[in-house]
Amino acid sequence: MREAVAAFVHDGDTVSLEGFTHLIPTAAGHEIIRQGRRDLTVVRMTADIVVDQMLAAGCVTRLVSSFVGNSSAGSLGELRRRIEHADPEPLVFEEYSHYGMVCRYLAGAQRLPFYPLRSYAGSDLPSVNPGIRKVTSPYPAADGSTEDIYVVPPVHPDVTFIHAQRADRRGNTQIWGLTGVQAEAVYAAEKAVVVVEELVADEVIRADPNRTLVPAHAVDAVVLCPRGAHPSFAQGYYDRDNAFYRAWSAISKDPARLRGWLEEWVYGTADHAAYVAKLGEEFWAGLAVGEAPSGSVDYGRRL
Repeated sequence: MREAVAAFVHDGDTVSLEGFTHLIPTAAGHEIIRQGRRDLTVVRMTADIVVDQMLAAGCVTRLVSSFVGNSSAGSLGELRRRIEHADPEPLVFEEYSHYGMVCRYLAGAQRLPFYPLRSYAGSDLPSVNPGIRKVTSPYPAADGSTEDIYVVPPVHPDVTFIHAQRADRRGNTQIWGLTGVQAEAVYAAEKAVVVVEELVADEVIRADPNRTLVPAHAVDAVVLCPRGAHPSFAQGYYDRDNAFYRAWSAISKDPARLRGWLEEWVYGTADHAAYVAKLGEEFWAGLAVGEAPSGSVDYGRRL
């Protein structure tokens, strides 16, 4: 992780961190903090705890998102201070709907100049975000009239980080369970780093090819980082740390307490392995999950 962040994240970059509730690339965010990156634009559909931490560490000056909050468990104290009171400094916040963000990634991945969508009709978002615009369709509407439709611009991160269950050493990456826009975020970016719970042999990937969400040709680096999505979960590997989510609102509400948490758990740990060890095996046993196999599939072969 240290090498990947050093190689692909630079001051002033646009960095995407994607994973929708599940498989959040927290360890990547922590390493960006450790390396002291500054003036970043962070693109994340659901800006949550890891964004709050990166803000508190002074890494982020611009946020592009469609949701901000502590995943049903409360507020993000640092983010609220920055937006509501410019404390300790203002945050540029570019807000879209969830589908608007999906469309931005799709436009970026497909190298389109914009992506059309209907869901902003009647919304206040276009009035607060000049990036949401209207164009006249070159095709007539069903009644033959001229139609104006909302569009959003593409997003092209300098680098996208995603977390996944497993990949082979070439970067063929498999995800199961709840997915988000990981593939689109990877294809929209100039560079992509996949963080995984385990590296597996080529044969494991080939045995179940439909789970390969991101293929090797789209990946620039693979990082082995077990438990790197904590406090979110990795389906089949460990559960969501709900207690941490509930605790975060009180931690982040107090700037001194938040900075103390960063000193102990991010700056005070050399890497994510040290973070995992500090939590202890008894803690991880509490997040353990049982087996739930999903059968086998016969893809057939040429005789």
